[in-house]
Amino acid sequence: MEVSVPPHPCVILRTNSNLLNPIPRVVLLPSIKQPLASINHQKSTICSSAIKALDSPMDTVRDRIGSVKRVTNETNVVVELNLDGVGSPDSSTGIPFLDHMLDQLASHGLFDVHVKAAGDTHIDDHHTNEDVGLAIGTALLNALGDRKGINRFGDFTAPLDEALVHVTLDLSGRPHLSYDLQIPTERVGTYDTQLVEHFFQSMVNTSGMTLHIRQLAGKNSHHIIEATFKAFARALRQAIEYDPRRRGTVPSSKGVLSRS
Repeated sequence: MEVSVPPHPCVILRTNSNLLNPIPRVVLLPSIKQPLASINHQKSTICSSAIKALDSPMDTVRDRIGSVKRVTNETNVVVELNLDGVGSPDSSTGIPFLDHMLDQLASHGLFDVHVKAAGDTHIDDHHTNEDVGLAIGTALLNALGDRKGINRFGDFTAPLDEALVHVTLDLSGRPHLSYDLQIPTERVGTYDTQLVEHFFQSMVNTSGMTLHIRQLAGKNSHHIIEATFKAFARALRQAIEYDPRRRGTVPSSKGVLSRS
C-alpha cells in the first residue's frame, strides 16, 4: 500500500542576526510517495540533513582524523583516531587489558580507535602503556585542529555494577589531571593498575586537556577501571561535538584554544 506524505515533512526557519529586519530562510522539501513503513525513517533522514546543512560549520564536511606514529628505543606505536567515526575498535598493543579499555573508548565515544603497538613488554607494560597514551593524545590534538565550534566541555558519570565513576573534562589547551580512583588490587589480569593513572596523564599531556576523574563507588578493580574509560569516552564525545549555536566560532572568550 502507498500513502501520500504531507508535502513538506521538514520546514526549517532561520533568521539573520539583524533583529530589526529579519530575513527568513525556509527549506521546503518536496512531497514524496512511498510505503508506509519507511515514511518515518525518510522524514527523519531528510530533516536531519537539512538541519546539518544550516547549522554545521564548514569544517564538519570532512571527518576529523588524527594519525600519529611514535617510535622510540622502547616502543613503536601507530594510532589513527577518527572523532567522527562509528565506534570502530581495532587495537593491538601487546597489553590485553589496555586493548579492552581502548575498545570501550571507541564503542562509547563513537570514535574509530585504531592502535598498533610493539614494545618492551618483556620488561613490563609501563613504556607501551605510556607511549600509547601519548600517541592517542597527540592524535586527538591533531584531529581537533583549531577546536572551532565544539562544545569544549564534557561531563559524564558511568556505572558498572557496584562501581560509579564521574569524569569531567575541558578541551582547554591546558594539560591537567586530577585523579581519584581507589583501585583495591595491584593487578587486573597481568595489567598493573597503577598504569591507569599513567595512561591518562600521558594522554592529557599531549592533547592539552583538563581532566578530572573521581570514583564515587566501587569494589571490583575491573569494574572501576572500565567505568572510568566508559565515562571518559562519553564525556569526550560531548566535548568534541559541535554546538550549532556557536556557528563555528572558538568556544573561548580569548578567541583561541591552544596548548600554549
